Amino acid sequence: MQTCIRFILIAGLCAVMAACKKQQQPSDGERYSGSIAVDGQTRTYNIVLPPNYKEHQNFSLVIGMHGGVGNAEQFERNTRLTDKANAAGFIVVYPNGSGRLQTWNGGLCCGSAAADNVDDVKFISMLIDELTAKYKIDPKRVYATGHSNGGIMSYRLACELSHKIAAIAPNASTMEMITPCNPSRAVPILHMHSKLDENVPYQGGYGVGISNAYFYPLDSVFTVWASNNGCNPTPQTIVKEGYTETKWVDCNSNTVIDYYLTNDGSHAWPGATASTTGNPASTAIDANDLLWAFFQQHSLP
Repeated sequence: MQTCIRFILIAGLCAVMAACKKQQQPSDGERYSGSIAVDGQTRTYNIVLPPNYKEHQNFSLVIGMHGGVGNAEQFERNTRLTDKANAAGFIVVYPNGSGRLQTWNGGLCCGSAAADNVDDVKFISMLIDELTAKYKIDPKRVYATGHSNGGIMSYRLACELSHKIAAIAPNASTMEMITPCNPSRAVPILHMHSKLDENVPYQGGYGVGISNAYFYPLDSVFTVWASNNGCNPTPQTIVKEGYTETKWVDCNSNTVIDYYLTNDGSHAWPGATASTTGNPASTAIDANDLLWAFFQQHSLP
């Protein structure tokens, strides 16, 4: 029942996806589509190489995961992450979830991916192996980000694939693990959220609308990760115009947990010009600038 409830929460996104398809795709970098066979399913992805790809080596790879019932193309359009990748010179890949209404199995959430126990960790692991073998990617600088259900999946990757994922930057999400989170190393985390997000409330509780779905509060998520990463349990808090930044430091292996909570926006990608849900995006921070600055500070040992 809980899985079905969570599926209803994200199903409301479908109504606006048709309008998103009319938007043009970014076109600066070379782009390719690919597929991988995973447990009898064909899993697909789109990858974009930056304009300077031929001139350099050892590129960072950012894995960008769409929200529930979204897709790779929609997430790319709405976030404009490709624009940042082209300007900064990193590779970005947009994998697709599974199911007719595509979702990710982040544990308790979401949709058919969770209900059918789809092994999305295996898919992303195989995707990393394929891309690092095929393209000029530094395997020590592979990162994951995502919105909503994609952010929930980012947390699961940090728990179960920490030997391949150097750092994560989830947005408008929480952690929904079924089993205890036991990463093999300390994982740097940048989390972005809005106080006004009613789909995934930062204080925990039930989402809006007919879904009435429950999500774990972020303070409990960060308590788990502060312990996992061996951080000072007392965070530093800085209140700035438009947002509050809370940071856990003195962690193992020079990792940090950096949490941005904005006063504006809603269930949307900060700094974006459009939202799949129709919710306003925060103008207090820019997710693409923040995540790339954060990722550059961290790599696998």
